[in-house]
Amino acid sequence: EEQQAQIEAAKQTISMLIIDKKKMKLKDAGLPGAVVENTPKLMRGSKLPIVKAKIGPQIMTLVCDEKIFDMVPVKKEVKATVSGIYITSVKGVRGPLPTTTPKKKGLFRQTLEKVQEKAGAKPVK
Repeated sequence: EEQQAQIEAAKQTISMLIIDKKKMKLKDAGLPGAVVENTPKLMRGSKLPIVKAKIGPQIMTLVCDEKIFDMVPVKKEVKATVSGIYITSVKGVRGPLPTTTPKKKGLFRQTLEKVQEKAGAKPVK
């Protein structure tokens, strides 16, 4: 909650062109050295949603929120709410953003869920 309050206090809306987005390790992402040094050692190896964006004349590497990473369009202009180097929300500049449809479940997954439902077990994620 404390961190969320700090993010809310420092947020600002910026228009940017998304160049690329990937899930990559923190040390490979090309973030500033101060950011890498301040993260816990165990977190440095974990993969984060990284977005490369052109903000005005400069190209920046930003960290995206896990929840909105799938909604971020590549090679499109968006209005994003940014707090430092952290993207918290995105809106399309020209029209709405394309929504992603949920992935269709395979035959094995459907059968597994039916069997578990009959047995009264909790669904597998």
